[in-house]
Amino acid sequence: MATSIAVLGDGAMGTACALLLAKKPEHCVTLWSAREDNGRLLQAKRENVHLLPGIPIPPDIHLTMDIEAALQQAELVVVAIPTIYLRATLSLVAPYLRHRPQPIVSTVKGLEAETFLRPTEIMLQELGARPMAVMSGPGHAEEMARGKPTSLVVASQVEELAVWVQKLFSNERFRLYTNNDVIGIELAAALKNVIAIAAGISDGLGFGDNAKSALMTRALVEMIRFGLAHHAERSTFFGLAGIGDLITTCISPHGRNRWVGEQIGLGFSLDQVLAKMVKVAEGVNTVRGVYQLAQSQGLEMPISTEVYRVLYENKSPLLAVEDLMLRHLKSEGSGL
Repeated sequence: MATSIAVLGDGAMGTACALLLAKKPEHCVTLWSAREDNGRLLQAKRENVHLLPGIPIPPDIHLTMDIEAALQQAELVVVAIPTIYLRATLSLVAPYLRHRPQPIVSTVKGLEAETFLRPTEIMLQELGARPMAVMSGPGHAEEMARGKPTSLVVASQVEELAVWVQKLFSNERFRLYTNNDVIGIELAAALKNVIAIAAGISDGLGFGDNAKSALMTRALVEMIRFGLAHHAERSTFFGLAGIGDLITTCISPHGRNRWVGEQIGLGFSLDQVLAKMVKVAEGVNTVRGVYQLAQSQGLEMPISTEVYRVLYENKSPLLAVEDLMLRHLKSEGSGL
């Protein structure tokens, strides 16, 4: 029996998920565009020309701008909408989902700037209570869409949902592991984007492998400290959504957040960098929420704090690095 799946969001990740799910002939996949101009271009070209050029969208993926049509038969809804647009877009979706029991799989990575809420918390507010799962890890859409081997994790407090999503997505080039730590998965996904900006600044300043390796290692400590303060599980940060995604996003040429940091390290302002971007770099907004939460809770987050000061207080990137290096000396084993 066919399984109908609606993917909301025609960005790189949404398109990649639709392509991945459509590899199985028993899946009926619909990709919904929130913006009419994007949707018309997708329908005309059958290709995400701006974000995934050269990758055709097969005819068995239904492309639509009609949210009611997209959701009408859907048994599962995959949400791939950047955090900055998530609440506003879900307000358009809500009338067609609020009274339907479809479970949600979120691929969103970030925190809402105004509320500091995680993506699934926003979804529950806008769409009502329903089973939720989060898919995350070292998965650049550019590689997923081209069938390069990828392993991610799907977390849900409903084990049956996590296992079902695992079976729907997994194939010979894409492997999903299950988890139940939704909070940890979402926080790791958000925090690693902030650290990627720091890694990019290091690249832009011309620092080497020593600096980046140390940065990523100490950043993991910072991520765990933040996660534990918000009831995440420590083990999650040593898995695919934690250290796995951290490595990829800090070193990959596909990394949007790393690129933002690199441009700032080269001397461009944040406004100049964002003006050149087509894609959304989630870390730019996430760092504000992370910084404000850490300050209010007395959490020591030196790397995230310096990223915030560089982006929003016009601090010199080089001075930020020097201040990190000249912090009080301590034992590596002195705790989180």
